[in-house]
Amino acid sequence: MGTFLFPDEYYESTYIIPFEKYVKKGYKAVIFDIDNTLVPHNAMHDERSKALFERLKAIGLKYAFVSNNNEFRVREFNREVRGEYVFKAGKPSGAGFNKAMIKLGTNKDNTFFVGDQLFTDIWGANNAKLHSILVNQIDKKEEIQIVLKRYLEKPVLKLYLRNHGMISAESLNRKR
Repeated sequence: MGTFLFPDEYYESTYIIPFEKYVKKGYKAVIFDIDNTLVPHNAMHDERSKALFERLKAIGLKYAFVSNNNEFRVREFNREVRGEYVFKAGKPSGAGFNKAMIKLGTNKDNTFFVGDQLFTDIWGANNAKLHSILVNQIDKKEEIQIVLKRYLEKPVLKLYLRNHGMISAESLNRKR
């Protein structure tokens, strides 16, 4: 099984990532997927996501959103927190990530990525040679094509977690 689908790191949630640690390591920016990484599918910001972006601003970490969604969705999500964004990014291609880094004025050595799907988010970030972080999906309610991809992701994720001595496969099946 290809390791191009493996993230560099895994966290239960975007909201427990120690972003300050990445700033100390020299990272200047983070790129996020939106749906089910930051908020439930098609939701707008909640208090938790607003607080996250205030925290990122306070520690000097720039941010962008790279989404396969349409311009209206991504633009409206970005409106309140004023980052950079790329819509219809064509993930898993690395092109959308590269476009976001140009907008951020950063590069692959000082930018990292956070997303909830292996076949689009992590594969795309890995194609762009970014440090990739996988998080658990926020909500189980998703479009059917994403639900089907989740079934295909399970064996890859189990292998990743087993290889990295992380949570058990049984625990994973309850969460995803």
